[in-house]
Amino acid sequence: MRIALGIEYDGSRFSGWQRQTHAVGVQQVLEEALSSVADHPVKVVCAGRTDAGVHATAQVVHFDTEAERSPRAWVLGATCKLPPEVCVTWAQPVTEAFHARFSATGRRYRYVILNRPVRPALLHGRVCWEYGPLDDTRMAAAAVCLRGDHDFSSFRAQGCQARHPRREIYSLDIWRQGEFIYLDVAANAFLHHMVRNIAGTLMAVGRGERPAEWVSEVLAARDRSVAGITASATGLYLVQVQYPERFGVPQAARLPCVG
Repeated sequence: MRIALGIEYDGSRFSGWQRQTHAVGVQQVLEEALSSVADHPVKVVCAGRTDAGVHATAQVVHFDTEAERSPRAWVLGATCKLPPEVCVTWAQPVTEAFHARFSATGRRYRYVILNRPVRPALLHGRVCWEYGPLDDTRMAAAAVCLRGDHDFSSFRAQGCQARHPRREIYSLDIWRQGEFIYLDVAANAFLHHMVRNIAGTLMAVGRGERPAEWVSEVLAARDRSVAGITASATGLYLVQVQYPERFGVPQAARLPCVG
């Protein structure tokens, strides 16, 4: 039997999603919890690996098991054995044709910036803090050129293992609510550090260090060295993974409650 799960986690205390030998990843604690519920070793496959410090409200995984458990048992049984920063939000059986990563048709991220002179306390580790004023209108204007199908080499981490740099951004919206600036981006797939590199580049425009037209030049250059810095991992959330309707898995966006 193949089971799909929705996972929520605060990535602050983890070294990223992937199981590692030298540190604790979300994958490790989830597999340990599920193995306890299933009473046999469980290995999970996720929709998208997240870096150290990155959060998720709607990560999706699948695993195969011989154990017969109800969806409620998977959700509550695993969650009670997980650390408080991780929980299972839903579970359901799926066909063997479902693959958490390769069946996905799109993903959506939210990047959260706290824009005020004083560093955060309650939201420490959960937002990107920018103490200087940011012009969100300029950032939104600069972001328009990134929508669509492009070669995103300029926004790709040096160690990115993707086979090619072309991705299609379906939507990219930037807006402010009080002291918070939100960057919402949806695409068919993302390169390593792509969202954080986009955020860092747009923040340079928001600070007035670069004109809005510069982002088009960065995109056309296909050269990571000409773009802005990689923004902090702490502001990034995986908030939605989309699949064909035939799989019947929950896929509504789950936006973080900050601001």
